[in-house]
Amino acid sequence: MKYRTYPGTDIRASEVGFGLWTLAAGWWGDFTDEQAVALLHRAYDLGITLYDSGDTYGNGRADQLLRQAFGDRRDRVTITTKVGYDFYGHPDARRGQQEIPHNADPAFIRMAVEKSLERMGTDVLDIVSYHNAHEEHVPNDEIWETLQRLQDEGKIRAWGAALGPSNGYLFEGLDLVRNRGVRNLQLINNVLEPFPGQILTEAAERTGQTGIQVRVTHSSGMLEGKYTADTEFAKNDHRRHRPRSWLINGLRKLEALRWLHEGRGMTLGQAALKWLLASPAVMTTLPNIYNVEQLEEFAAASDLPDLSADDLERIAELQRTNFGVHEDHMRYKGTMVRDGEPLGPVYRYADDGFPGAPAAKETAAAD
Repeated sequence: MKYRTYPGTDIRASEVGFGLWTLAAGWWGDFTDEQAVALLHRAYDLGITLYDSGDTYGNGRADQLLRQAFGDRRDRVTITTKVGYDFYGHPDARRGQQEIPHNADPAFIRMAVEKSLERMGTDVLDIVSYHNAHEEHVPNDEIWETLQRLQDEGKIRAWGAALGPSNGYLFEGLDLVRNRGVRNLQLINNVLEPFPGQILTEAAERTGQTGIQVRVTHSSGMLEGKYTADTEFAKNDHRRHRPRSWLINGLRKLEALRWLHEGRGMTLGQAALKWLLASPAVMTTLPNIYNVEQLEEFAAASDLPDLSADDLERIAELQRTNFGVHEDHMRYKGTMVRDGEPLGPVYRYADDGFPGAPAAKETAAAD
């Protein structure tokens, strides 16, 4: 396992991290405490030292699992977490991708951080991010000043923001990087869905002060290479919110990526992580991990050879044509268009809602 250091800090991150949402949220199966802790211990044995929680995952359960797993070795792991959702006042409200209300009051943020410290049995959190910052949160000085005060008091070592839960929030992310100077930004990015994650990652590269955490690294499992046209997801599986066209078109796109992994000593899932790690701004990748086989496959990716410049350019060219598959853009959330900044996805078609003059829809990509 290789490690990276957050800009301006001594906070180290394993290139492959572990997001506790898979163990505590109930969207990837039900885990007993013993099963969850065993998986976390195996991750540690494989060199994974960054663990990302969120106080709303299982309404505090993710924090408790970290205490059980690493309470006796707290100084050997990096713990990042997120606060901002008021699950204390709305404990039963969240269903799937639906959000529960945020609470941006300084007293609430402080209370949430202190509760996380208590649940984890630690006196300091390495990084705390505001969970899924929306348009109204970015200019709210009280949020970021409160996090800075908690850092000054020694309760957290650094602070940042997460974007989500859906993909989007382009200009929220850019403002957080450019104007807030967040030390950490968690976002969605993967080979098949590089917008707006790549734009935000490149912005972090330019400023040199923000480290990126990437989630949905495998496009909800598509880039693990395990799906077929007959794949069906259980009723409580988070992937059911994806339209069926996502599955069918995704399988077509994977055909265009066979060269990336076949005969090269790596799996498609590992190659997907190496693509993300090609950016020096990416501190860690957070693939969805819910069994030992996945865990061992993903952890091994860090030590595999990096993708070459030719590999990266070939992938970029495929992204410009959406891998030869025409489909409309997903419904992005947040602020995606702003006057004076003509930013948009690399795959374009006529009347797609983004500024600029793309190719005609029927010629933007092969059907």
